[in-house]
Amino acid sequence: MQPKTQDNIYKAFIGEAKAYFRLLAYAEKADEEAVPQIALLFRAIAEAERVHATRQLNLVKDLIVKDTDTNLEESFQREKSISENEYPDFLKTAEEEGEAAAALAFSQARDTEGFHAKLYERAIMHVIKDEVKAYHVCQVCGYVTDKKIPKKCPVCGAPEEKFKTIGS
Repeated sequence: MQPKTQDNIYKAFIGEAKAYFRLLAYAEKADEEAVPQIALLFRAIAEAERVHATRQLNLVKDLIVKDTDTNLEESFQREKSISENEYPDFLKTAEEEGEAAAALAFSQARDTEGFHAKLYERAIMHVIKDEVKAYHVCQVCGYVTDKKIPKKCPVCGAPEEKFKTIGS
């Protein structure tokens, strides 16, 4: 694929993925405002945007998705970088600007990204590579564990019923 087209496909993928989540948020708001037909419309268009994003991702998938070991290493490096570099900067700005809710979101995201990096690192070291197990994801902050669901999330304090199990 030619470089400009490849760049455009990737940008389109990002835009469509963002639109998907934005439209789902719009649908939730329409539900809250008791406008079910509009909520349904937003969900239908969100699904269409998901289709677009999937098609575009498939066009550049071979350029983005490598072998599993490389994907693990790249994922580990990204999580480490964002938790150590980007989120601390975001957090500092939010605190300076007195944006408490954003600061909390950035702080918790920073902390959970660190846990994600550790899970990737364990996979790279083959500690969990051959084990098939479930992961538990806090639906409040995004903390992930491969251990038993905690009574309270160690990052945000959410109760165990706020965890979603991925896997068996």
